[in-house]
Amino acid sequence: MPEVWVTSDMQRMTGGRQRLRVSGSTIRRVVDSLEAECPGIRALLCEGDEIAPGLAVIVDGMDSGLGMMQPVEEDSEVHFLPAIAGG
Repeated sequence: MPEVWVTSDMQRMTGGRQRLRVSGSTIRRVVDSLEAECPGIRALLCEGDEIAPGLAVIVDGMDSGLGMMQPVEEDSEVHFLPAIAGG
């Protein structure tokens, strides 16, 4: 199952856990699994049916350009991180 790394500000939703293993073959399914295990976490990750603005999804070290449709492998590492913008 994919391993999701949780930022410190989201750990209140996970009972303090920094990493969770959840099922899912896409980010959408990973988010669904996270929500089933940690009710309320979807509100931190999503706005409607999309990844929340200002949040980046990193799968296996690469920034996902596909959002909720990004494929996830059984051994993937997933991070939901505040997006960093510069200027």
